Amino acid sequence: MSSSFTHLHVHTEFSMLDGAARIDDIIQRVLDDGQPAIGITDHGNMYGVLDFYEACRSAGINPIIGTEAYMAYESRFERPQRRGRVDDSGGDTEAGRKLYYHLTLLSENNTGYRNLIKLASLAFLEGYYYQPRMDWELLERHHEGLIATTGCLGGHVLQALLRNDYDEAKRTAARLQDIFGRDHLFVELQDHGLAQQKSTMNDLIRLAREINAPLLATNDSHYVHRHDAKAHDALLCVQTGCTIEDPNRFRFEGEEHYIKSAAEMRQLFRDVPESCDNTLWIAERANTQIELGRYVLPNFPIPSEFADDRAYLEHLAKAGAEQRWGNPLPPEIVERLAYELKVICDMGFASYFLIVWDLIRHARESGIRVGPGRGSAAGCAVAYALRITDLDPVKYDLLFERFLNPDRVSMPDIDMDFDSRYRD
Repeated sequence: MSSSFTHLHVHTEFSMLDGAARIDDIIQRVLDDGQPAIGITDHGNMYGVLDFYEACRSAGINPIIGTEAYMAYESRFERPQRRGRVDDSGGDTEAGRKLYYHLTLLSENNTGYRNLIKLASLAFLEGYYYQPRMDWELLERHHEGLIATTGCLGGHVLQALLRNDYDEAKRTAARLQDIFGRDHLFVELQDHGLAQQKSTMNDLIRLAREINAPLLATNDSHYVHRHDAKAHDALLCVQTGCTIEDPNRFRFEGEEHYIKSAAEMRQLFRDVPESCDNTLWIAERANTQIELGRYVLPNFPIPSEFADDRAYLEHLAKAGAEQRWGNPLPPEIVERLAYELKVICDMGFASYFLIVWDLIRHARESGIRVGPGRGSAAGCAVAYALRITDLDPVKYDLLFERFLNPDRVSMPDIDMDFDSRYRD
């Protein structure tokens, strides 16, 4: 039996005003203990994922990308009436439910990573209510490549157990298992010395056996070392607008929410060693590869008669240039456009120009005033042909290379000015 362990419920500084652990410090702690991998599960967002991924790869440990998602009770579109204060516990509603619940999600591969991005984005765009919430319908649509756990005390399953409703807890866990699959839904066990965790532990183990789901031991870490608990408590005071002296403030009980050693976790869950073994099983399975060092732009939808975004951009630039400079085009314009288009397309920015062109076109067609252009983009004849800018760079002998230079690879920067009344 292995003596190692992988932490899969970890909050960094990107769990806003809740995580008191910097990524580099987390990774150093894991390295010092010889742990092979580490997960990231910040609250409701993926802001720290790229920094985390890059730091893990540099340190030679496997990064496991995830999030501790917020879930609506049933639908992300529901807006229940709030009762009392709202904090990380989910708040309460008039119906006796929570405003939101917690669900731990981990990407197993690149498909899972893409689905995690979709879920996190849709939670903000469609489900935001106190927190960015996803729901069951979104999980059914975007579950492929993801591993889920039943979560912490704030999850659907444990909330049912805390209401002494074992049947509801089992139904909810089975519902998650139906969505994610038998080996992709884990029953999460935590023990921070809290009475609620101890009172529900046996029920969680029983539930896992009844639905044939693997157990998973985690520590809901919000800081790196035990002695960081006081700093974390102060951070929570900033979040809630309270002071340390306030006995009724939202706070974490005890000093156990830190990155524990593998030995500590093995000792804590010695009665269910498979729950620790399964952290290593997930670490072996998780293989998300993020390509760094290149720009990734949205695919602009192009008409079917064009082979790709390059062909469409060339078509639009030629048509626009003929309106600007006449038909036939002067030889110097033909040469200038050919040079600029080659640089733009070879550097992979054809889609970027199409996106900006579409934004400007939409604004003008909607009667929204648009600025004539400023900065180095005014030196781009393609931008002028597309009516992104309104200053003739050929007439005024402006340099294209100040805007985009193949010897200095960087994103083009087109400043767009819109009527302030319609920017939203």
